[in-house]
Amino acid sequence: MPEPLKLMYNRTFLHNFSIKVKSVHPSFEDTSFIADVLEGDWEELELKARMRRISIVLGHYLPTPFTAALDILYRIDEQCVGFPYLFFPDFVEVHGQAEHDFEASLDALERFTSKSSSEFAIRFFLLRDPQRTMIRMLHWAKSSNEHVRRLASEGCRPRLPWGQALPMFKLDPAPVLEILEKLKADSSLYVRKSVANNLNDIAKDNPDLVKQKARNWYGSDPLTDWIVRRGCRSLLKQADPEILSLFGYSSSESSTNEALITGASLQVRPQTLAIGGEIQLHFELQARTGEPLRIRLEYAIDFVKASGRASRKLFMLGDRTLDGGAALSGTRKHRFADLTTRRHYPGLHRITLLINGQEYAEDSLTLTPQIEEPIVNPLN
Repeated sequence: MPEPLKLMYNRTFLHNFSIKVKSVHPSFEDTSFIADVLEGDWEELELKARMRRISIVLGHYLPTPFTAALDILYRIDEQCVGFPYLFFPDFVEVHGQAEHDFEASLDALERFTSKSSSEFAIRFFLLRDPQRTMIRMLHWAKSSNEHVRRLASEGCRPRLPWGQALPMFKLDPAPVLEILEKLKADSSLYVRKSVANNLNDIAKDNPDLVKQKARNWYGSDPLTDWIVRRGCRSLLKQADPEILSLFGYSSSESSTNEALITGASLQVRPQTLAIGGEIQLHFELQARTGEPLRIRLEYAIDFVKASGRASRKLFMLGDRTLDGGAALSGTRKHRFADLTTRRHYPGLHRITLLINGQEYAEDSLTLTPQIEEPIVNPLN
């Protein structure tokens, strides 16, 4: 298994960072700084907590006022690029909270975002003064720097993973949509991914607003079309009829009242499996006669949770157009190994074949406890 990310913050990293600081601020007490960061429960701290520890302690060893500390960081930030230096924006969040430092803090986040990312730190300022901060973010949306434009979108996502939620934008995403309007055909894929993810966030609380935007935007520009499709992925998984229709998927209704698919089957082999093992899914289907059909083919697994309840997860099998009356078949492997994002539990798992969101066939799998490998004594 790969090493936990938190281990990148270690004594060697802190020593190398201290050398950079000391090169522009000779009175920096590097030995004490490192000792204070590593003291106490450091080994138990996870990634974000380690980052915050560095930010807090660094503030004790850089000069005041806040703008004087920023001046030192500005003189070394070109050497401090990449994920580990997320503590630069975090430093701004921790130490730039005074009202008289508000504009200087936003300036710093704009500067630091291209070195790592300010998407988490900006959220403190949005929660504190959303109107004032969003005025600045609207300005960032017009920047020539793709990192700054991305910050304008990523920073105001209502449900940013790892970040604080923004409840005011869950309730009313209008200010966010104003920014996304400016970025809806951005030349940078980096920015477009953020815009799409922001739309997907908004769709979870305000699906009708996103559907309206999708209808207004789709077909206006290939770059925008890419954003709309990716931004509507949760609505697609929910088989929202308006979104399915917008993207050209065939309806289950027809002039002859014939079902979209006239025959379908799904087989799971084996049907009993220990956690950690792998199954094969084999599907077959027959399209209705007549015009070609655009289909979104998925399978759903109702995973048994620790509570005994089921939780459904969808997996893509394909997205294609079938001639009327055509047959389609295929096989897919699925492994039931535990992941950091999903643990498996014994029990009966229902597996379903979905076509344009409708269930057409099903089978089941009985998952059993993981087989423990016997301990072999090399002396025997």
